[in-house]
Amino acid sequence: MTRQNIGRPVRASSFVGRRQETAEVKRLVAAHRLVSLTGTGGVGKTRLVLHAVPRLARAFADGVHIVQLAGVRDASLVPLALIEALNIRDVSGRSPVRVLVDHLQDRESLLVLDNCEHLADACARLVETLLAETAAVRVLATSRHPLDVTSQHVLEVQPLATPTPGEPLPPKPALEYPALALFADRAAAVLPGFSLTTANQDAVAALCRRLDGLPLAIELAAVRMRALGVQQLLERLDRRYRLLADSTGGDDTLARHRTLRAAVDWSHDLCTREEQTVWARASAFAGSFDLGAAEEVCAGPGLDRDELVDAVAGLVDKSLLVRDGDAVHARYRMLESIRQYGLDRLREDGAGAEEAARRRVRDWCLDFVEECEERWFGPDQPELVRRLHAESDLIRSAFEFCLNTPGELRAGLKLAGHLWFFWFATGALVEGRYWLERLLAAAPEPSVARARALWALALMLLSQGNAVRAAPLVEEARELALRLGDEAEMAHTFFGRGGALLISGDYTRARAVYEEALALPPREGESMSLVGFKYVELAHVLAIQGEFDRAMALCEEFRQVCLTYGEQWIHSYLLRILAFAEWAKGDQVAARVHARECLRLKRAVGDVFGIGMTLELLAAVNAREGEGRSAAVLLGAAKRIWQDAHVALDRTPSHGPVRTEAEDGARALLGDGFKCAYREGLELTSDHAVAYALGERESAPRPVLDSPLTRRETEVAELIAEGLTNQQIADRLVVALRTAEGHVERILSKLGFTSRSQVAVWAQTRRATRS
Repeated sequence: MTRQNIGRPVRASSFVGRRQETAEVKRLVAAHRLVSLTGTGGVGKTRLVLHAVPRLARAFADGVHIVQLAGVRDASLVPLALIEALNIRDVSGRSPVRVLVDHLQDRESLLVLDNCEHLADACARLVETLLAETAAVRVLATSRHPLDVTSQHVLEVQPLATPTPGEPLPPKPALEYPALALFADRAAAVLPGFSLTTANQDAVAALCRRLDGLPLAIELAAVRMRALGVQQLLERLDRRYRLLADSTGGDDTLARHRTLRAAVDWSHDLCTREEQTVWARASAFAGSFDLGAAEEVCAGPGLDRDELVDAVAGLVDKSLLVRDGDAVHARYRMLESIRQYGLDRLREDGAGAEEAARRRVRDWCLDFVEECEERWFGPDQPELVRRLHAESDLIRSAFEFCLNTPGELRAGLKLAGHLWFFWFATGALVEGRYWLERLLAAAPEPSVARARALWALALMLLSQGNAVRAAPLVEEARELALRLGDEAEMAHTFFGRGGALLISGDYTRARAVYEEALALPPREGESMSLVGFKYVELAHVLAIQGEFDRAMALCEEFRQVCLTYGEQWIHSYLLRILAFAEWAKGDQVAARVHARECLRLKRAVGDVFGIGMTLELLAAVNAREGEGRSAAVLLGAAKRIWQDAHVALDRTPSHGPVRTEAEDGARALLGDGFKCAYREGLELTSDHAVAYALGERESAPRPVLDSPLTRRETEVAELIAEGLTNQQIADRLVVALRTAEGHVERILSKLGFTSRSQVAVWAQTRRATRS
């Protein structure tokens, strides 16, 4: 299955030119494991990559993943940015780099690392590790300078071709000169009906030469066609650039840098005062932002909120801000060259101007996250998850600011403590631990923020099965909260205290902790989600101990609260415990209804681990109902989730009997057919597995012959059956000839065959079983 995953989708205007470069990128990626696109700022490296990616996707069975690094300042965050782009949910507790290596070990993926120049050393180290320790991963990087990796192949992206001075233009110059075509396309966007004509093409050609064929400079100039004619535009540019050639000598790179700087200078001069103010202040955003964030960070002295909205619109019109998102969720971002220029202007306002702007970004993040936590126990959870993912670059920049700025550590601890629910609910445990551990180590002073961060870290560790480390942390949090007199934070520690006992198998003591917790009324400021978890975990223990009726009663009691508030996350946990109790009592009809309802809610909030456990519970229900094949498929799908997350299932002893009975039952029903159905489940993504479990897909893939081949090797075997040669297979899959040859050799070896004709017969027989 081929996937394209863009961590933060980028909406781009129409793509002009670069046909040869696109083909060259495809060729190089097929032939080399590391390809770096280099070139000066504004030359179009990112646009070229984004244009090439869809044409590369077919060659990578496990997807193309774009990692935008422009908003990442701290080199240590590069692995985390990749983990998020790859949507890895890992509970193993290993280092981020080891998580990446193990996840990508046998995958055929293309990693696109965009804007590496400010993180060149960190990117080089990580790329070297990934290429050395994985079999089929390839990397496509963009950077102003090559990465320091010996195995890379460098393609320098040149400016767009422009006519030579004095050279007669051909009848259709836009077809021959991409710079002219780009100008015409962007000018038509602001001046409908504009096109190259014999009357204006010489001036356009001269203008594009003056701009050195730099796409960003050409786009900024074309925007001015709303107010100026081509000749007027050229005359004004000519006056501004007249000294440029003399000041740069023969250094093309320096000349292009100064050309772009002059183009951006000119765009800045043509902005209103309000637009210039927003440009400078918004450059403190490390990544995209929405209008609400812009209002909080950019409005202030000399700029009220009404003026800000008009200024944002003006910057979008001038191509200085790029509008992303959709009609409902508008977001804005700056190209890196534009953002760096804005930072330079911001620093001109004084030594502390940049720090003040970054502090405003941090304050916005803190207010935003606190609001999300307050709204979390309610109907907006899927939307809040979407928003928090969208703001991840800004939140990371806020953490960096707090860690690197004197006096800001407590604010960082507070920010991390309020994010516990997001990291916990979505399985982003690697990132949660990363920030909590750094901040707790840097800020040992007693505070309420530290107490919360301690139990939040304990929850991350418990989710990773590490009760040994979690237990003392949650006790420290409890003692600190009691010493500071904060009853809400003390109450929050019950979940972690009981959880450490529960995953250790000490059900009696865990039950006592949760009984004590529920005996106390909720404290002012106590999280309703954590109140709900007291019900969830006590019901869990009771169900394990065979007290099914009381467990079900507790679930139903707090379910009513969830239904009243429209809450989904805690509700899904209650439904799973309820379904487990019903399954254990023998009511398979009710268990299936509640397990499926649980799955719908867990899908809505992205609870991957909850999905895995519920798939196994449904498998157990199906096995008892005599539905062996669906049980085996669901077990395989759950296994894929555990493999991807590196979950050690023996860390959850309470769940073991469900999985064991499901597997034993399915094997008894299917006999030798179990392995085939299980393997089909392994091929399902989490989304497809949920759809299958809910009956939204008519079936899982039809039974196939048991196969030792990987997905890509199976695809190659199908192409052999079509009669394709190795070279034709390489061309079809956009891979190097030696890569195709290697696939064929491994197929012959795994299947124990000596000829391609045997592979063809095998593939045809396999295909027949699917029809």
